[in-house]
Amino acid sequence: VEELSSESDECHTVWDKFKAQTTAERDLFLQESFPSGFQWATSSVSFKVEGGWSEGGKGETIWDRFGHEGLAFADQTADLACDSYRKVDYDVYLLRGLQVNTYQFSISWARIFPTGYRQSQSEKGAQYYDQLINALIASDIQPIVTLYHWDLPQALQNYGGWTNASIVEAFKDYADFCFSRFGDRVKIWNTFNSPWVVSHAGYGTGVHAPGVKDYVESSYQVRVTHNILKSHAEAWHVYNDNYRKTQGGKVGIALNSDWAEPSDPAKPEDVAAADRYLQFMLGWFAHPIFVNGDYPAILKDQVEQKKTACPDSVPAKLPVFTPTESQRILGTADFFGLNHYTSRLVSNSNGGCTSGPDGVGDFHPTVDPTWSSTASDWIYPVPWGLRRLLNYISTEYLNVNKLPIYITGNGMPTDYSVDSLTDTSRMDYMRSYINEALKATLTDGVNVQRFTVQSLMDGFEANQGYSQRFGLHYVNFEVGSRPRTPKQSAYLYAEIIEQNGFSSQKSKKFKAAERPLTRRLAALPPSEVPSQAKVVWEKFSSQSNFDRKMYHYVFLMYLIFLCACLHYSL
Repeated sequence: VEELSSESDECHTVWDKFKAQTTAERDLFLQESFPSGFQWATSSVSFKVEGGWSEGGKGETIWDRFGHEGLAFADQTADLACDSYRKVDYDVYLLRGLQVNTYQFSISWARIFPTGYRQSQSEKGAQYYDQLINALIASDIQPIVTLYHWDLPQALQNYGGWTNASIVEAFKDYADFCFSRFGDRVKIWNTFNSPWVVSHAGYGTGVHAPGVKDYVESSYQVRVTHNILKSHAEAWHVYNDNYRKTQGGKVGIALNSDWAEPSDPAKPEDVAAADRYLQFMLGWFAHPIFVNGDYPAILKDQVEQKKTACPDSVPAKLPVFTPTESQRILGTADFFGLNHYTSRLVSNSNGGCTSGPDGVGDFHPTVDPTWSSTASDWIYPVPWGLRRLLNYISTEYLNVNKLPIYITGNGMPTDYSVDSLTDTSRMDYMRSYINEALKATLTDGVNVQRFTVQSLMDGFEANQGYSQRFGLHYVNFEVGSRPRTPKQSAYLYAEIIEQNGFSSQKSKKFKAAERPLTRRLAALPPSEVPSQAKVVWEKFSSQSNFDRKMYHYVFLMYLIFLCACLHYSL
């Protein structure tokens, strides 16, 4: 009872803090900069961009199987994706153009261990990540590695995947290899990215790979969460015991969460429902790691109430951590990673004996009809929700240990068919969400140290295939070479990075309005072509080894440009 009251009081403090805000005060733009040393990042996910699905000895993943069985949009697959497996230098060159100082990417477990186990190790797979990490470091970009972002080796899924407790030891061994192989250069690690999505969409609704539809019958979803938490803890302890002293890095986890705003802030029952929404999404993972080594009391209480009310059709079951397991899990994070994209209005409801979070949690999430939409049916831009969520996290989970918060993912998709180069909606989204993080940092004193824009380029977006575009760079999936083109949002992000936020002094180097993007290249008079070639040569001939290695990409782009000039001249 005391814990329930404490959790409720803490989150109510956050809602109380902002409930008197007027809309004008809430949406006021803060024209300031982030503290010195703030980290600016963008990201990618292995199965979304790499391609090379069976090259270099790589094993099949659950997303390979999902696509090959025709379960993704329009029977699309990630077989080639963005072809980043062959374009390491090209992608790093794009990162240099953005001027990010950190880059978050994930390792494909099956590219390292094709069967999921060390005895199947692929040296070619490890060399691919060596190449990427080395190229980043040569460009003064800090690599941030996620060990698991949804692409489980299919060989492990054949034995139940995350529902099988033996996976804990397999993940621990995989993490140990990665720390040993890459830890001399990688200093920040996410064990998992958005694990709630894995358990909910992969083993609950089944809309994600491996496509398991089960909320209750075998309690797959809660077993998945249980095993992921134990796997995360074991990986953290491996690093802490064997590598921290020599490598000096950090290990954490990137958790996803919406913000939950009470539908009627004046109704205590809606405030309590919003709290339950957050506990069922964020607290399910954060509470064991950051609070007491166990699931939130509110979550456990709801499950017990449903057992009593629904003896013939129990809608949820919850595993129990042993005291040793709880002790092992508590405190296993050196930072709080947050993925955040949208918010919900939440009201109290009677879920009855219905399975799933809404039914068991007795809450009903909706969206405000005035909120704008995106290409995704679940992402609605609500920038002010991020500031409130950051305050909630700081109060609920970090009020004692004061760990930093890294925003490990934030972005929105546009539709595949629209003119994606002029992505005004993404620019508005990015500018407003970054500004809310700035308010949380400067005005509220929340210790936010990084912002990650998702993502570097368009890619294979899970069950949506290529139908949605999240990238700062447009990828032409109709062409085998998968050429990339910066969108207007890429220029805006580079400008924000240059200013370290939104200082009143305007950047002279990056102005999207001065660098229009069009699908058709403007022609130069023929007499200017030789002089332009001379400029290109002088610019790139004196660069570093990395730059010279990149010259063939620049030269190729120039040839395309030259052909366009000649075509329009004729």
